[in-house]
Amino acid sequence: MEVRLLELLVCPLCKGRLEHLRPPQQEAQELVCHADRLAFPVRDGIPVMLESEARVLDPAA
Repeated sequence: MEVRLLELLVCPLCKGRLEHLRPPQQEAQELVCHADRLAFPVRDGIPVMLESEARVLDPAA
């Protein structure tokens, strides 16, 4: 994903900053909102910013 696009995107719930995560040796990418503890998927280079598509982060992590 382009860095400029990442700078413009915010969490759709709290309007907070998102962190771009791409785990090593995996193709999956996510945009993580630490405030809401949600990870939004990035599919084919397009962020899916729907709450229903987000993964809830483990509180212990």
